[in-house]
Amino acid sequence: MLDALSDRFNAAFRGLSGRGRISESNVRDAMKEVRTALLEADVHLDVVKKFCADVIEDAIGQEVIESLKPGQQMIEIVNRRLIDLMGPVDSHLMMVDPGPTIFMMCGLQGSGKTTTCGKLAALLKKRGKRVLVVAADLQRPAAVEQLRITAEGVQTDGPGSGEVGFHGEPEKCAEYGKAVGAAVGVCRRGIERGRAEKFDAVILDTAGRLHINDELMKELESINRMLTPHQILLVVDAMTGQDAVNSAKAFHERLAIDGVILTKFDSDTRGGAALSVKHVTGAPIKFIGIGEKFDALEEFHPERIAGRILGMGDVVSLVEKARDEVDEAEAEEMAEKLAKGKLDMNDFLKQMKTLRRMGPMKQLLGMLPGVGSALKNVDIDDAQFNRLEGMVHSMTPGEREDVKLLGKNRNRRIARGSGTQPNEVNRLVKQFEMVQKMTQQVSGMGMKGKIGAAREMARGGGLPGMGGMPGLGTKGTTKTQSLKTGYKQRKKGKRR
Repeated sequence: MLDALSDRFNAAFRGLSGRGRISESNVRDAMKEVRTALLEADVHLDVVKKFCADVIEDAIGQEVIESLKPGQQMIEIVNRRLIDLMGPVDSHLMMVDPGPTIFMMCGLQGSGKTTTCGKLAALLKKRGKRVLVVAADLQRPAAVEQLRITAEGVQTDGPGSGEVGFHGEPEKCAEYGKAVGAAVGVCRRGIERGRAEKFDAVILDTAGRLHINDELMKELESINRMLTPHQILLVVDAMTGQDAVNSAKAFHERLAIDGVILTKFDSDTRGGAALSVKHVTGAPIKFIGIGEKFDALEEFHPERIAGRILGMGDVVSLVEKARDEVDEAEAEEMAEKLAKGKLDMNDFLKQMKTLRRMGPMKQLLGMLPGVGSALKNVDIDDAQFNRLEGMVHSMTPGEREDVKLLGKNRNRRIARGSGTQPNEVNRLVKQFEMVQKMTQQVSGMGMKGKIGAAREMARGGGLPGMGGMPGLGTKGTTKTQSLKTGYKQRKKGKRR
């Protein structure tokens, strides 16, 4: 996501490299590129004008910080202004006591509103809350059934120790448009049930339309006026760009929404809606949808989105993903095994499954500073994990515990069982033995030896037991020197 915008921003900043001072001419030239990039990203024109004017005002005539280059100085200024544009945001969900807290979800058809109701319920369930979702969309065919299936899925497979219940009255769909207030009645009975059964939260999935019209708004205003929900959240499709912003503005004017949830954000490479919504509507983006799974709803952090746009990565989100997926007991057990140098293939399999739960590999690597743009045109095949898992699963329990048992015949058997080639099995085993050897060497050191190993790593001399590996440093040679030598040798080879 945001790749195109990131590329154009970085291209603009490269033009400032090598200058000793940011002049008005330099800044205006760079901001022409930025302006074009923002307009191409479908950012609202008023937002583009104000943003560019603010950056120019901040940047003109500033002395370049002694330790930074002009391009980096501009990045710092633009980063600060991007954060101001999208924030500040308070993404926490206000809960009332005594409950239930009533969340009213609204939005156009096709925005992902019903799915987002399930994701919000999953988020609250993860926090140990009892949540009741109410199917008040009586217009769209099968909307009630869709929400019921979603709620059951969250209850069964969603994370956390909470509970998710469902309230729906499919028979009321026939009354829609005939009986005044049919949706209001469904919402009222759902809330009454929520109070009676002591749910912590009630989520109202209201009806949408293909476009904003007076009939839709009157129904939503009736629900808001008669049931006074504690929070009104608007769900908008990030891929619709300025249409998303315009619809958000119209909803906010009629309902005074408390926050926006941008869906399909992982599919949107432009980012116009994220940069425009807060400025145009005054309502903050609270969450972004980044996938189809129940847990694919993230709190919106302006500083992290700004970092992704400017190629700084998002290490904090990466660490949070790891924290959510890693089991503390398993991590402690793994640490003990590493300390004793007793790593086996079963441990490797556990680590691989944890990594897969965190999300697509390209998405994870894209959170590292400077890596996202480098991977833009690289096809990372997550199916490779299937091949690795297949090879490990094709081993016997004894072989997983001790890879030294493996040989040509066993490798051929494992290859047949996993649909791979013997050389792939052999490569996996050799790489694993190398890691195993490293952990054994570190575990055998005293405290002084471990400190020495850490110092050696800090000097770039490579990890213990890996000094002879190409590109990782050789004895008496730093990692950088080794890379330079390798580059010269390759260059000579090309000339030959």
